[in-house]
Amino acid sequence: MTGSFEQRLAAQYGSLSTRLREAGDYIADNPVNIATRSLRTLAADSKLAPATFTRLAHALGYENFEQLREVMRDQIGRRVLPFADRADRLQKDESVPKENFLNRYAAATQDNIAALVGTIEPGQIEAVADRLASARRVVLLGALGSTGIAEYTAYIANFLGDNWELAARSGASLGATLAGLDERDAVLVITKPPFARSSIRGAIHAHEQGAHVTLITDSRSCPALHAADEVFIVPTDSPHFYTSYVATLFLLEAILALVAKRAGPRATERIAEVERRNRLLEEVFAR
Repeated sequence: MTGSFEQRLAAQYGSLSTRLREAGDYIADNPVNIATRSLRTLAADSKLAPATFTRLAHALGYENFEQLREVMRDQIGRRVLPFADRADRLQKDESVPKENFLNRYAAATQDNIAALVGTIEPGQIEAVADRLASARRVVLLGALGSTGIAEYTAYIANFLGDNWELAARSGASLGATLAGLDERDAVLVITKPPFARSSIRGAIHAHEQGAHVTLITDSRSCPALHAADEVFIVPTDSPHFYTSYVATLFLLEAILALVAKRAGPRATERIAEVERRNRLLEEVFAR
């Protein structure tokens, strides 16, 4: 069995006993504790027997709990390293021949998508699509590395309706975008470490106003986790020095497809109208 701890846990989750699931959830929620504290302390904190963690390690294909712990330490190290240090390590890594890097990268992104699919609860993505399709307004929040992903999502979503908007676009203030939100509205937040302060504060502010908040991130340590009604933890492992967004794009495109399906003829008519006006305004090259 290969892959990160999260990927292994997702693959085996359905076959694990209740106690082993609890141990897996605890490890996923407390990676720093796993990497730095004794097994006895972890057992006391989680109210689980030490042997439960050992059995989980074996169930997920590790030789013992110490090997699982080392994996968590390595994952934490890769996540907290500055991008410059990651780039330096990437340049010096001789463990994989240069000609095999593309295959290694492709395998990592495919594993991320497979792990993501395995962690999505039944009906979760459909519930999010229902909420977005019925919302009065949908605000997209994404900054720093997530800016382009949010812009791409807004571009596709605007084919479906004029009620989707990108927060703080073209110099507009975040406060102006979030003003007037209430329980009729929805906010879709995309944020990865290092977390953008504007995205975190925006998510919390929207939650306090009663809007439905969907959070897409790659870490259970995200400061906006408590403000989200729906959370997707997207795997981002890769040999790259930067966070992979491939699985995130996969998830967003799947959500948008389900939103389009729910919009029905109204969306079809709008898409046709947008395409007609794009041609009229010569925004696209017409053959």
